[in-house]
Amino acid sequence: MLQKQVVRQQPAACSAAVAEPVEGKRRDGAPEQRSGQDPVKGSGNGARAATVKNKLLASGIMNYFRYINAISAARKASPIRELTDLLERSPPTMISLAGGMPNANLFPFETASFIIKDGQKINFSQETMKRALQYSSSAGIPELISWMKDLQKCVHNPPTIDYSPERGQMELCVTNGSQEGLSKVFEMLLAPGDFILLDTPTYSGTLATLRPLGCKILSIASDQHGLIPESLSDILSKWAPEEAKNPESDIPRILYTIPNGGNPTGASMTADRKREVYQIARNYDLLIIEDDPYYFLQFEKPWAPSFLSLDMDGRVVRTDSFSKILSSGLRVGFLTGPKPLIDRVVLHIQVSTMHTSTFTQ
Repeated sequence: MLQKQVVRQQPAACSAAVAEPVEGKRRDGAPEQRSGQDPVKGSGNGARAATVKNKLLASGIMNYFRYINAISAARKASPIRELTDLLERSPPTMISLAGGMPNANLFPFETASFIIKDGQKINFSQETMKRALQYSSSAGIPELISWMKDLQKCVHNPPTIDYSPERGQMELCVTNGSQEGLSKVFEMLLAPGDFILLDTPTYSGTLATLRPLGCKILSIASDQHGLIPESLSDILSKWAPEEAKNPESDIPRILYTIPNGGNPTGASMTADRKREVYQIARNYDLLIIEDDPYYFLQFEKPWAPSFLSLDMDGRVVRTDSFSKILSSGLRVGFLTGPKPLIDRVVLHIQVSTMHTSTFTQ
């Protein structure tokens, strides 16, 4: 695959999951340090960096450091949040004072009971309530993550399921609705002056997220079948595909689309169009943001394959939401994509919302 000569600081949380970057500059113009290089001392082995670059190009492994911005590259794991993950795997008899977790025996709520419309009852025991009211992992509670992975395998069967982490193995994290996921993805990928490709008209919430980031929007024409591949190709023809290798090029790196029930048009992309768009993304080394909250509201059968199901390279980040099919007020969504990028989003969650409500999960 095409690789951009970008070097990013590689926090420990992602050290095993991201291919080592190569020398260059960040998109904000600041000098970059190489993975494992002291940010103060700087300086590294240029020959070794060139060797890494050649290996990446020869292996076809995506260089995810090409896509993330300087802020995301600087993120490191929160020690307190890492302790929470550790405690979730510890025996229930263990008492830890390290993470500032309240004594669950003092929570005022004992039990909870819910009746589903079909008459089924869901009961939270005292032990379940203690856990539901406590801090939890920033990525999501393990049981929900496991269930969501099974769901994605069943519905989309992504080719990346069995990939190694550095090749873009499928990973998941839970978010406060898909809007939080989208916001954090954009804040991870875009720097002021960057181009982003999106079909028009598009979701107003996306535009409201993008405008403060200082990025430049390139509008792709659409019709009753969604994004038009020819329009995408025409816009990208201003650059040669080889420019994706050049760290000084302003070639777009990100494509955003709502493939099903586009908001506000209601248009849905056909399978053939998705395959065309995916091939264009491969040619120009684009990362595809597949915003698909209406996937389970499709009326026509069979459903067109998702970009996630077509993703041979690990270049798709997908957002899903329970807002349209379960409850908008519960605020539960999830991100699916290459592990190196999902891990970056989790680092952001650790220091912002910390985690989606344990109770609603």
